[in-house]
Amino acid sequence: MNYPLSGFGDLPIVDWGFFKLLFVENKGMAMGTKLNDIIPFISEDGAKLFLTLFRLVAIVGLGYWLLDSIKKNAPFLLNLALALIFAGALGNIIDSVFYGVIFSDSYGQIASVFPKRGYAPLFYGHVVDMLQFPLVEWTWPLWIPGIGGDNFLFFQYIFNVADTAISSGVGILIIFNKKVFSEKESKIGISALD
Repeated sequence: MNYPLSGFGDLPIVDWGFFKLLFVENKGMAMGTKLNDIIPFISEDGAKLFLTLFRLVAIVGLGYWLLDSIKKNAPFLLNLALALIFAGALGNIIDSVFYGVIFSDSYGQIASVFPKRGYAPLFYGHVVDMLQFPLVEWTWPLWIPGIGGDNFLFFQYIFNVADTAISSGVGILIIFNKKVFSEKESKIGISALD
């Protein structure tokens, strides 16, 4: 089965109203933001390479933290959160590093697997996003200054399963921080530094 790349305004592959399945290649980070949008003096290629290298360094740090946490019998929720974040980050890194080499360009055509030349060199691949949950949509009343008459779509962002794993792991760390980072865990961390 083949699906076309979803362009802005194109029909989704699946549309159940509250859920849409799309095929989008994200060249940047969260919500499609590119590093060169934030730091304009960096080229798009330089920003993409920096982002991929940063992700690789971060995944090594996360992997070390997860292994160390498991060895020290840290709370289950900490290990679960770190495993989710690690797995999600690894999934996005695989796309970022290898996807451009493994597939040909998919704009306006069906991509082929393992072409002689992929759509991007190693470290410059795009992350594939596919899930969207547009929960509520409305048009702002005309009497509201600046935004009156504009459409608003709540939760318009498109993401993937890896993003969900990362968000779930971070959510666990935030919501259960007292259980995750208990006194026992803090003492373990401090004694490891001595």
